[in-house]
Amino acid sequence: MTTENPLRDRALAFRSLHVPGRPLVLPNAWDTTSARLIEDAGAAAIATTSAGLAWALGSADGDRLDRDRALAAAADIAAAVDVPVSADIESGYAPDADGVADTIRAVLAAGAVGVNIEDALYEAGTGPLRSVAEQSERIAAAREAADAEGVPLFINARIDTFLRGAGEVDLTLERAAAFRAAGADGIFVPGAVEPGTLKLLVDGIDGPLNVLAGPGAPPVAELSALGVARVSVGSSIAQAVHALVRRAARELLGAGTYGTLERGLDYGELNGLLGAGRRPRRLSRRPA
Repeated sequence: MTTENPLRDRALAFRSLHVPGRPLVLPNAWDTTSARLIEDAGAAAIATTSAGLAWALGSADGDRLDRDRALAAAADIAAAVDVPVSADIESGYAPDADGVADTIRAVLAAGAVGVNIEDALYEAGTGPLRSVAEQSERIAAAREAADAEGVPLFINARIDTFLRGAGEVDLTLERAAAFRAAGADGIFVPGAVEPGTLKLLVDGIDGPLNVLAGPGAPPVAELSALGVARVSVGSSIAQAVHALVRRAARELLGAGTYGTLERGLDYGELNGLLGAGRRPRRLSRRPA
């Protein structure tokens, strides 16, 4: 007799979207409104941005937001959309592997079916990255916690070698192999956007590669041709929104004019989208 497990089904659906050469494209969300807008644009899944989420809650990014507040926001997002949700949990919101396992159980309780776990360190006096052994232990704890709940959580291991200036391709591949062996499903290498570098990473990593895209990065079509399996933009959309807020405020308080506001969303359209109520979840890609 098979026990129905909707979370497991959503996790399998999310996992199936990671196809090298036909990447899952994720415009990252930070609250329920951004998530609903991204879903309405046709996204097959929602991924949160830890930075955007932290800023929305009045906190700085970089392991400064507490787990309960972060995952309460992730739960709101998961409840607001019909597509699978992946939560960016920074380093795991915990000082050790046991704490990471607790975080994973809370992620599943929030309704998310994927996570990003990064290997960067932010405390003064530490190196830029956790050791391979420590990070592998944390990933293994995450894997075990999810498996114990019967959910094939997609664990995206973020490697900050390029982003933190701690190494390039060879070191990244070493860390990727260790993290995959520990239970990671995919590898996320923010800061690597040069096509030749990405090709080396795609060829050298035994698993789907996630690229952080944005201004200056190759377009999605080129990333697809390189064999990338997932494309996200991190905090870029949130940064663009906050830049708009600042421009509008400065214009209004300075010149006293309203030009920045001319291309805003229609009130009725936005209000209607958010007032439409919760729809039944659809787990497959939306038709083009």
